[in-house]
Amino acid sequence: MNPRTGHPRLALALGIAGILAMRTAYAQQADAAPAYRDRIIATHDLQALPPDEEAEQDGNGLPRSFRIELLASRNERGGDRYDEYGISAGGHWETADWGAFSLDATLFDSDRKRFDGLQGSQGGLGGAATLWQRDLYLNGGWRVNNGLGVLNTPSTPLQRSQYRFYLPTVAFAGVSSEWQDDRRGLLVQGSFGRAGLYNGTRVVGFELADGEAASLGAQWQWSPQWSSAASFLGTHGRIVPDDSGEAVFEPGDTQALYAATAWQGERDSVQLNLLASDSDIGDAAGAWIDASARRGRYTHNYGGYRLQPDLSWGALPINNDIQGGYYRIAYQYARWIWNASVDRIESISGAGFDGTYATGYARYQADSTLGYGASLNLRHSSDTAHSAQLFLDKSTAWGQTRVQIDQAGTGGDQESWQVSVDQALPLQQGTRLSASLAYGELRYEDQDEATRAATLSLYGGRDISERLSIDGSARWTHGDGDSAVRGTDFNLGLNWRMTPRWSVNAALYQSTGSQRSPFVLDPLVTETPFISLPRDRSVFLTLRYERSAGRPQAVLGGAAGGPTGSIAGSLFLDENGDGVRAASEQPAANITVLLDGRYAMRTDSLGNFEFPRVAAGSHRVTVVPDNLPLPWYIDDTAAQRVVQVAVRQAARVEIGARRQR
Repeated sequence: MNPRTGHPRLALALGIAGILAMRTAYAQQADAAPAYRDRIIATHDLQALPPDEEAEQDGNGLPRSFRIELLASRNERGGDRYDEYGISAGGHWETADWGAFSLDATLFDSDRKRFDGLQGSQGGLGGAATLWQRDLYLNGGWRVNNGLGVLNTPSTPLQRSQYRFYLPTVAFAGVSSEWQDDRRGLLVQGSFGRAGLYNGTRVVGFELADGEAASLGAQWQWSPQWSSAASFLGTHGRIVPDDSGEAVFEPGDTQALYAATAWQGERDSVQLNLLASDSDIGDAAGAWIDASARRGRYTHNYGGYRLQPDLSWGALPINNDIQGGYYRIAYQYARWIWNASVDRIESISGAGFDGTYATGYARYQADSTLGYGASLNLRHSSDTAHSAQLFLDKSTAWGQTRVQIDQAGTGGDQESWQVSVDQALPLQQGTRLSASLAYGELRYEDQDEATRAATLSLYGGRDISERLSIDGSARWTHGDGDSAVRGTDFNLGLNWRMTPRWSVNAALYQSTGSQRSPFVLDPLVTETPFISLPRDRSVFLTLRYERSAGRPQAVLGGAAGGPTGSIAGSLFLDENGDGVRAASEQPAANITVLLDGRYAMRTDSLGNFEFPRVAAGSHRVTVVPDNLPLPWYIDDTAAQRVVQVAVRQAARVEIGARRQR
C-alpha cells in the first residue's frame, strides 16, 4: 500500500467521526453552563473620570480668549543691577456688531535708575497697553479699524509702497483710526497722542516723551489705474542715540506733508512723491519719482530724486541732502535670477556724499539640490569702496547648507573678510535647529590692527513632550583686536504647561555687545556707527493663566466648535536674503502681525509670534512693519502669507525682512 495515498474512504470516515465527536462535546458543555445574565457595576464602585475640558468651557457668547501673566526678572546692565516685576494681559474677542478686539497690555515696576538728558531719573512704574478693534462694519460700505494705547502712526499704501526711500512711522501713546470703503477705493486714517520710546529690559514698556505726535492721511483710487494719497505728520522731539547707543528724545518740532500720485498699468507703473517739512532746524522740500516696466522675463526700475538738506519726516532721520537718479534691471527665468543697478548721487550742499554706487547679484539653480551665486557692490567717490560675496546653497540629507565668503575694502587698504557656514537641520516635527559658524578679519577706520573674530551661533527649539518645550538662540564669540567682542550671547526659554490653563516660562538672557556688519555699502542709508553695548544679563520668569470661552470654544477664523490647529512663526532680519533664518541672523522684535486682518499681536524679543486655536483651513498672515529698523523692509510677497492649518497641527511661518541689493 502506498503510504502517501492510503485509503481515501477510510480517511474521510475518520474525519467525519472526529467532527461529530467535537460537536457532541461542545453541546454537552453548553447544556451544563448557566444561562447568560447582564451584570451592572454599582455606581460607588466606578473609578472617577478625568475632567472634560470641553465640558468646562463657558458655552455662552461668541468665541473669545484671555490670558494673564505674572512677570519677574533680575537684570544686570553694565555696573547696574535692578529688578523688574510686572503683570501682562491679552486676548481676542469676537463680537456680533463691533468687530474683533485684540488686547496686549503690560504693567511693570522697575528699580532701575538712569539719566537720559530729557526725562531725568527713570524708574518706578511703567508699561504699555494696546487695544485693537478691527473689521467694524458700518452703513454705507465703510470698514473701520481703531487702536487705543501704544501704537505707531498709520501709513497709506502709497506711502508704504516705496522702492528706494523709506518714510518711518513714529511710536506714540494715544488713539488711531482707519476708515476704508473698498467700493469707492477710499481710505482715511488719523492718529494723535504722546510721542515716546519703547523701554524695559525683558518686560516691554513705553516711555513717554515731552511732546505730541499727530498724523492725518487719505488715499483715493479715483480710476481703475490712478491713485492719489496725502499724509501729514507733526511731532515734537527727535530720536537720537546717546553715548551708550540707546535711543533718546531731544527737543525739536517738525511738521511734514507728503503727497503722492501713482499710475498702475498692466505691465508698467509710475509713482510721483512730494515731501515738505518745517522744523526748528530749517525748512526743506523733496521729490522723487519711481517707475517700473515689466517686459517678458525682465523687470526695469528707474527713477530720480532731489531731497534738500534738513528734510525730515517725524522724529526719525531720513535721507536728505542728495540728488540724482537710479536704474535697476532684474531677470528671472527657469534656473537664473540676476539683477544689477546703478545710482548717481550728488550732495546738494556739497558737504555730503558725491559719487556712483553700483550693485550686481546673480544666482543659478544647478539642480533641485544645488544653487550658487555672487554679489558685488561698488562705491566710487572720494572714499572708494567695494564689497563682494560668493555663496553656495546645497540641500542634502543633513538639511539646507549655505557656504558664504564675504570681502570688503576701501581705497585706504582697510580690507575685511569673513567665511561663514549656515546649516538648517531637517529634524522631526517639533524640533527646530539651525547653526552658523563664521570666522573673519574686520578692519574699521582709525584702527591699525584688524579685529579677528570666530563666532558659533545656534537657533531653534524642541518640543520635549506635549507639555514641555525649549526655544532660544545662543552665540559664542571670541576675537582679538581693538573692536573684538568676546563672550556669549544667548536667549533661552523653557516652557512648561502644567495644566491646560496654567503654564510657566523661564528665560535666561545675556548679551555682551553688538557691532554692525562691515559688508553693507549703501550711501543712501544713514551711517550706523560701531556701538559697543555694556554687558546685559537677565533672568526672567512668567506664570501664565489662559482661558477660552464661546460656543463652545474660542476658535480664531472659523466656526466655534470646529477642528483647530495653530499658527506659529518668527520674523527676522534676513542678512543673506535666502529666506531661511540662520542662527546668526537677528530677530525683529515688537512688530505687529495680523491673522486674517482681524486679530493682532506683536513679536517677542526672539521675533516669535503665535496664534493658538486657529480653525483648520486657509488663513492669511500679514506683517505690519511698523517698528522695523531702517533700511530693512518686507516686500508684499513676504508680508502677505497664506497658511494652511491642519487639525491639531502647528503651522510654522518664517518671515525674513530684506535690504535692497
